Amino acid sequence: MQANRELFDEVMVPNYNPSAVIPVKGEGSRVWDQTGKEFIDFAGGIAVNCLGHCHPALVSALKEQGEKIWHLSNVMTNEPALRLAKKLTDATFAEKVYFANSGAEANEAALKLARRWALDKFGAEKSQIIAFNKGFHGRTFFTVTVGGQAAYSDGFGPKPADVTHVDYNDLSAFEKTISDNTCAVMMEPLQGEGGIISPNPEFVQAVRELCDKHNALLIFDEVQTGVGRTGDLYAYQGLGVTPDILTTAKALGGGFPIGAMLTTTDIASHLKVGTHGSTYGGNPLACAVAEAAFDTVNTEAVLSGVKAKEQLFRDGLNAINDKYNVFSEVRGKGLLLGAVLNDKFEGRARDFLVASAQHGLMSLVAGTNVVRFTPSLVITNEEIAEGLARFEQAVAAVVNG
Repeated sequence: MQANRELFDEVMVPNYNPSAVIPVKGEGSRVWDQTGKEFIDFAGGIAVNCLGHCHPALVSALKEQGEKIWHLSNVMTNEPALRLAKKLTDATFAEKVYFANSGAEANEAALKLARRWALDKFGAEKSQIIAFNKGFHGRTFFTVTVGGQAAYSDGFGPKPADVTHVDYNDLSAFEKTISDNTCAVMMEPLQGEGGIISPNPEFVQAVRELCDKHNALLIFDEVQTGVGRTGDLYAYQGLGVTPDILTTAKALGGGFPIGAMLTTTDIASHLKVGTHGSTYGGNPLACAVAEAAFDTVNTEAVLSGVKAKEQLFRDGLNAINDKYNVFSEVRGKGLLLGAVLNDKFEGRARDFLVASAQHGLMSLVAGTNVVRFTPSLVITNEEIAEGLARFEQAVAAVVNG
């Protein structure tokens, strides 16, 4: 049997349209496909592979735990889950942790908790959830409704009710929308899928103050920004605004599926025994790998390294732009960066992604107008330089038709 792109069309549900390239091996920030072609990885599995591919610390944690115990039901707890929860609470504002398998599940738990908290404390009319246009919070029916992109949520019948959207960074619209009936506000502290959009510091500060004023919970979706991606362990720490609930996934497991919802003891108390759960959430294998990833990233060397590598990317992208004039700006923070196409190349982000792959570079898009880069946090300076050289060739190919 040939495991090729044709087999995908034969056996897979057609909700994806993957590239013909099938990677089979990775090491650090380099990946090789079935034909042996080498790629530099600036995509990181969409901000997941925070330590690149096959990092020794993760491989060793996986092997070690794989020979001890893989799965228990939540009738029992386990050592890796307890250790990871303690590390997460020690390093953040949070006091309590709930483990899931993905960002969508962590967000689902956060939204259910917020609704239950509001019901318990204030009654049924306090149910409004405010979120932001172009936001992305996952693909479950609740999270995709809260996400502010109709293309993902329409066409599946009646949606969960009492969810309102306003524009990100539009303070006056937000002020008009929030009220004492708002139970929670969910936001990314830097919009990812929506185009790599940073929050204005005064906006995020005002959102926090208005949540306090109206007794609403502030939920930060840090699925993409968390675990060192912005140069802080969590993005909220660089904004000086503390949420009531934080969700984390993607980089948390360095490539192994895991998600977590973090909150305070007081808020957590509203998820009493039996109110929510997950078969695999907090399983020993995922938590052991995540603990190794978290320990490796949560160091001064790695976090300050992210800020230095961000500058290398910005300098390299600016140099390419000086030659080819394709970007209007480079947005984002840390190693969550977006090169925004100018009017001349509007809507052609995918062309740059395809050309990059042809020149041995894995990149991403964020919508049709932004080329997105979310490489390993420990990518070497040499790999950054080599990847940018390949990206320049891709840009030249698009510009020259």
